[in-house]
Amino acid sequence: MASPDEVDIALAAYREEGVWQLQELADTALASLETLSSALRRFPGDGGALALLAFDEDVFLVVRVVGPRVRVLLSDVTAADVFDLAREAIEQLGLPYPEEDDEPVPAGDLDLLGDLGMPAIDMGVLIDDFDLYPDEMLSDIATSLGFGAAFDDFVGLTSA
Repeated sequence: MASPDEVDIALAAYREEGVWQLQELADTALASLETLSSALRRFPGDGGALALLAFDEDVFLVVRVVGPRVRVLLSDVTAADVFDLAREAIEQLGLPYPEEDDEPVPAGDLDLLGDLGMPAIDMGVLIDDFDLYPDEMLSDIATSLGFGAAFDDFVGLTSA
């Protein structure tokens, strides 16, 4: 299970009747990729539901569940050495376990959110911006999808 200390953000996002809804994910949903996927299936969503996770100010994971299909995007493949959910994402993608000297490259479907407003090219550019923290990257993703202000308010990125 992911330690609550290493998880900075754990939100579900889904559109209900065209309006984005956000809800914090319970720690129990973070026990595995399977429990996370099951938790996401409980949300009614036009186009499925998303999990937006940030770990230890280091990496983010986006999981999208539409019916039985689970798609993942991990911002840094080397995170599999540190975070269980990152390791499970690598396994689900059928990728080899990262070596110690591997470069920090994304793993998964860069076009995961293309139909929602964030094409693969934009996602790739975002992930390549090493000056941004994962919460800032997730904020940019949320902005591209149309719920940036709500996301920022929810996770405390909005300045007072």
